Amino acid sequence: MPIPAIPPTALGPESQISGVGGLGADGQIAPTAAPQEGFGNMLLNQVGNLNNVQAQADGLQQAMAAGDNVDVTQVVVASERAQLSMQLATQVRNRLVDAYNELMRTQM
Repeated sequence: MPIPAIPPTALGPESQISGVGGLGADGQIAPTAAPQEGFGNMLLNQVGNLNNVQAQADGLQQAMAAGDNVDVTQVVVASERAQLSMQLATQVRNRLVDAYNELMRTQM
């Protein structure tokens, strides 16, 4: 017996997150408008996205600290999103460095 889905209107504003790292809010890979041209460009785009997520979280935290009318849940969600994005970027970097080191150890 499948469990019925929760309607988005029953959830708060945190349910309106568009997705993280290319995944849509439903967990599916979001389609892109045009294919990227190479791995390097994809990495540059993702670093730019990471910077945007970090800047958004920083802006919300500063607005809340300044006493502006900011929803606390938005600040928490943005902060967690920024933290998870940074952790993902760190893990990708670690895997790339490990792959590079493995290639350098390979004997020809």
